[in-house]
Amino acid sequence: MSVSAPKALNDRTLAALADVEPLETVREKVLTSVLSPEPAGTLTVLTGERIAKVVCIGLTVDRIGMDSHMIFAFTGADSAVPHFTLDSVLAGGQLAYHIDLVPRVDLGAHLAYVNAVFQPLTPVYEEVKERFGPSTAAIGPRQHAMMSPWMLVNRADDEHFAQIGTYLDRYFEHWRDLLVKGVPGDVLGTLAGTDLAARDARNRAALFSPEVDPVWANVARLLGDAQAEELRAELLSNDLLSNDLLSDHRPGGGAADG
Repeated sequence: MSVSAPKALNDRTLAALADVEPLETVREKVLTSVLSPEPAGTLTVLTGERIAKVVCIGLTVDRIGMDSHMIFAFTGADSAVPHFTLDSVLAGGQLAYHIDLVPRVDLGAHLAYVNAVFQPLTPVYEEVKERFGPSTAAIGPRQHAMMSPWMLVNRADDEHFAQIGTYLDRYFEHWRDLLVKGVPGDVLGTLAGTDLAARDARNRAALFSPEVDPVWANVARLLGDAQAEELRAELLSNDLLSNDLLSDHRPGGGAADG
């Protein structure tokens, strides 16, 4: 059975994460759709040491032409190392991707952090922009504000999508180096006034907010409100959520109101 291009990109990235350090699968769930009795996808949650939590969400529904795969690799609550994310999607006959390192501090106020953590990505970013043009994906300004200016986010034809893996590898290798070596000590000194965990919680609450990202309305229409909120709950924190905890994130639960 052939593997779609978005899933192939997702799978090779998940394998690269497992090469960084051993990852334990702590949760696997088959997702169901309100549109069909057939399975609509999977939720997989893994955990490691430096990589505090990996959330993988795959949604494949042939009936509506959707094949969407997302990986979020979260670093520790008190870490200054960015989170790593990849979306690889086929929807409505159109391929798209989203690759980024999610900042752990406000970049405009921390130039040393920008120089150490993000500036090394500039040659890759500029090469992608020159080769494939500016972003054409539907990402709003508020979503941009919660990600990094080095975000790669584009719709793509088959040839473009086949080539993006090379650039993904370069982003991933830079992130891996940061994860293994850590943010330089002199840069960490400039972050002394930042509560990294609190800032991360606020940023993730905004990043995964249905108000900010319209994809959550689409997910709710596909999976129903309860499963959509369950997926969001896994993304909002590094906690390894039990079924009891997940119920607090569903409509009417306290965490969904915050």
